[in-house]
Amino acid sequence: MNPFGLTIAVPRGALFGETLDALERIGIDTAEVRENDRKLLFEDVGIVTMRPSDVVTYVEAGAADIGITGKDVIMEQSERQVFELLDLGFGRCVMVVASIAGPDRAAEALRRLGVMRIATKYPKIAASYFERTGRQAEIVEVKGSVELAPLTGLAEAIVDLTATGTTLRENGLVVREEIAVATARVVANRVAHRLKADAIDEVVEQLRAG
Repeated sequence: MNPFGLTIAVPRGALFGETLDALERIGIDTAEVRENDRKLLFEDVGIVTMRPSDVVTYVEAGAADIGITGKDVIMEQSERQVFELLDLGFGRCVMVVASIAGPDRAAEALRRLGVMRIATKYPKIAASYFERTGRQAEIVEVKGSVELAPLTGLAEAIVDLTATGTTLRENGLVVREEIAVATARVVANRVAHRLKADAIDEVVEQLRAG
């Protein structure tokens, strides 16, 4: 059961297990959610599961009162009108600039042409970062394996999220710069935060203590 009377958006994928563990610790029964890979809505316990990138969308629209997702999602969707309430600390990854080991091809392109091509799944974060650091970058958005872009000449460097750096190393890439650390965060719908303040505050306090 869900003792708080809230609808909670839970991310499938890398944050899924630790998110359910955190909810379990505050008294929400997550057994059915763990056992059913295909079902998405668990009304009995007030949980709806989805891709991490959709959590902020559902919370902003009020389809969920609160949600848990990575800071990277919140940064990439900074236009979304939600409140970020708590850093849960787990799921730590780093948003980095990476390129092929050896001479820095992105820096070379910037010196030679005045612009460098950056491939990424996070175009807004990348564009903001290079603008903030005063460098001209052409952002190429890709959906699949971004590590492929510098290997094929699509881009001189990439902006991507990495937990261990293993995938980068296996593809001959090295980290050149760190942009931000991303961990799991709790976000709330703005209206729900006002109308269901007591319940949401209780969840946040228990998660913080958890």
